[in-house]
Amino acid sequence: MVELDSVISYCHKRLSIDSITDFENAQNGLQLENNGTVTKIAASVDAGLIPLQQASQVNADFLLCHHGLFWSPITPIRDHNYKKIKMAMDHNIAVFSAHLPLDCHPEIGNNALLAKALELEVVDTFLEYKGTNYSFICQSNGCTRSMLTERLKALFPNTFSSILYGSETPKRIAVLTGSGQSAVPYLKANNIDTLITGELKQHHFNMAQEMGLNLYPCGHYATETFGVKALAEELANHFKIEWTFLEQDCLI
Repeated sequence: MVELDSVISYCHKRLSIDSITDFENAQNGLQLENNGTVTKIAASVDAGLIPLQQASQVNADFLLCHHGLFWSPITPIRDHNYKKIKMAMDHNIAVFSAHLPLDCHPEIGNNALLAKALELEVVDTFLEYKGTNYSFICQSNGCTRSMLTERLKALFPNTFSSILYGSETPKRIAVLTGSGQSAVPYLKANNIDTLITGELKQHHFNMAQEMGLNLYPCGHYATETFGVKALAEELANHFKIEWTFLEQDCLI
C-alpha cells in the first residue's frame, strides 16, 4: 500500500506534467480521487467504462490512462458518463491521465518506445504544440522499407496497414503514435520520407502518391499502449505494488 499523493507526485515529476501544455480536453494529472491509498495499478489507453469495470474486477484502485475522462464533455453526468463515474467511485478507483507528456517522453513515451521496438535511432523531433515537440524523427540505420514493413507487421498483426509510394530505402522516418494527420503536410519540409503512426484520413492516400511518401497507419489504440505500460511497470517497481494492463480489442 502506498499513498496516492506519492504516486501522483512521482508521475508529475517523471513526465514533467506541470511544464507541458496539452490540448484542452486532456486534463493531465489526477482526474478522480479515491480514498487516498494505492494497492494495485491498472494501465489502460482509455478511461472508458469497460476498462473501469476491468480494473474493479482485478481489484485495482488506481487507473493510469492515456486518454482520460474528459475527451468528450463529461457533463451532464448521466447515461454512460454517470456509469463511468459511479463505477470508479463505487470501487474506489482513482483515475490519472497523461496524454502529451506520455507521447513525447524521451524514455517511456509512446514514440520513443515504438522507435525502440522497431530498432530505429531517434535523432530529432518536430511538430510543436505550445512549446512541446511531439513527433520523433529517426534514422533508418540500414532498415529498408521491406524490413520495416515486416517489423511493423510483427508488432501490430491485427492493425497493420501501409500506403507505400516512397523510397524503398528510407532515410528519415517519423514516428507519431495515435493520430498522424498533423504530421503529413510537414514531412517533406523535414526531409522525411516515411511516417509510422496510428491513424490517417482517406485523403492522405492521395498525398502519399503525390508527395512520394511511405505511410504506415497501424492503429491509434495499438500504437499508444507502450507508454502506459512502461509507466505502470515503473511505478509498480518503485513502490513495490502490483500492476496489470487492461487490454481492449480496439482495431482503430
